[in-house]
Amino acid sequence: MKAVLFYEHGDLDVLQYTGFPTPEPGPGQVLVRLKAAALNALDIWVRNGWPGIKLEYPHIPGADGAGEVAALGEGVTGLSVGDRVVINSNLGCGECEYCRAGYENRCRNWLLLGEHVRGTYAEYVSASARNLYPIPPGIDERTAAAAALVFHTAWHSLISRGNLQAGESVLVVGSSGGVNTASIQIAKLAGATVYVVGSSREKLDIAASLGADVLIDRSEEPDWSKTVFKLTGKRGVDVVVDNVGTTFPMSMRAAGKGGRILTVGNTGGPKFEIDNRFIFAKHLSIIGSTMGTVNEFATVMSLVFSGKLKPVLDRTYPLSEARAAQERLESGEQMGKITLSIG
Repeated sequence: MKAVLFYEHGDLDVLQYTGFPTPEPGPGQVLVRLKAAALNALDIWVRNGWPGIKLEYPHIPGADGAGEVAALGEGVTGLSVGDRVVINSNLGCGECEYCRAGYENRCRNWLLLGEHVRGTYAEYVSASARNLYPIPPGIDERTAAAAALVFHTAWHSLISRGNLQAGESVLVVGSSGGVNTASIQIAKLAGATVYVVGSSREKLDIAASLGADVLIDRSEEPDWSKTVFKLTGKRGVDVVVDNVGTTFPMSMRAAGKGGRILTVGNTGGPKFEIDNRFIFAKHLSIIGSTMGTVNEFATVMSLVFSGKLKPVLDRTYPLSEARAAQERLESGEQMGKITLSIG
């Protein structure tokens, strides 16, 4: 098969488009012939490397993918060759106490497709049958792949961990990334009033098209926490979605008393200073999470397939041009999810 892989951490130049042995599905696994993959910031972090990450080289990046069943491993039932499926990249072991309790994303042996094991920048990938969800007629693989990780992650963060309620106010820091555009839609679906901080009018237009109620251009209002506080009558918002990290000091200022700050990543960097006085004086909760559960994946993909949630799609590149796709993602110029066309 053809795949995009790398033999060492580094910049874009380490990515190679080349031949690689097609994987064989083991017991309980399914071989998926991929039609589409979607990019995530994770792909760049894995390529660059960080302390403690251990990869089997050559490594194939990519957490998101959709395609059709090409072969079934021993013991797989309920699926047939030719079925169209989208992959849940959260790889719980299915056996530990967390998995048995339905918290696969807290698995003691947790793995993530494209991070700990070879991923979806390839023509084929093997995945556990329990991590596949059927794609209904009328939905293309590009849409399914683009929705999977970001909506799964945003749903678990906002609904399960953040306990978002109808009538609450939500501030989303960032207007065009995959998790943020998913968060805007989920918050609106839950009945919240949504404030969005974006870096340009063009990106804020995306947020507006998704139903955001209040738009704040940080190029015009760099101290946007004061703007949020003013717009809420000096009350602050109930929930802040901050996956940048370095913006935490401002997010804590924008949050109201008893507010929850939700985070699933750190696109601006993992280290920053915070003023602890804001946390205890305002009774703030900082709530982190990673991915979601199998049941949540089914819930959120059903909402996507019914049209209640829609991924925002940016450019599509052929698999052979994955380097250019990652370059666009690194530039921050994308307006939604960048995808790869495969096969």
